[in-house]
Amino acid sequence: MKLVNFLPAGLLFLVTLTAANAQEKASFGIKGGLNYSTVTQGKFEEGPDARTSFHIGVVGEVPIVPNIFSIQPEVLYSQQGFESNVTLLGNTYTTTHKIDYLNIPVLAKLYLVKGLSLEAGPQFGFKLNESHDSNNSSITTNEVNKFDTALALGATFNLSGGIFIFGRYTYSLNEVVKDTDAKNKVLQAGIGFKF
Repeated sequence: MKLVNFLPAGLLFLVTLTAANAQEKASFGIKGGLNYSTVTQGKFEEGPDARTSFHIGVVGEVPIVPNIFSIQPEVLYSQQGFESNVTLLGNTYTTTHKIDYLNIPVLAKLYLVKGLSLEAGPQFGFKLNESHDSNNSSITTNEVNKFDTALALGATFNLSGGIFIFGRYTYSLNEVVKDTDAKNKVLQAGIGFKF
């Protein structure tokens, strides 16, 4: 995918961070962790199994009401997808469907108590690549839509020294795998550091 395809997402993030510089105690950091992803059954004959992978990226926080309410934009590289099984001539073969995204969540963040917050909001995903891995071979495919819109819901706990831990669930609003009505479902957990 050409660099020009990332410009709208990058500009959105830079504008948000520029606005953050004008706000009190705006912060910037890095984060990463595990993905446990799959898709809804849709028109698949059998329910897809989950794929375990990772995500990594940058995060900003723009306080609107300090220590109560913030906006949290992020840019994440996220490895997602699912596994499926096919039985042929009495043998079962597992295929891993790999879908890599550049995800941009823009979340509203509400602090319940000091250090503990809930986040919710939209996530915009741009497909970077996709492939099927089966029997020690990898095949590039084009079965996944290029854009994904999802809702995200999660929680973060801030530790001392800028370290934080988080958990999140995202669910697609649109079809992911073409002509299947299948949608992404992703559980995330990880750790980050704010400067």
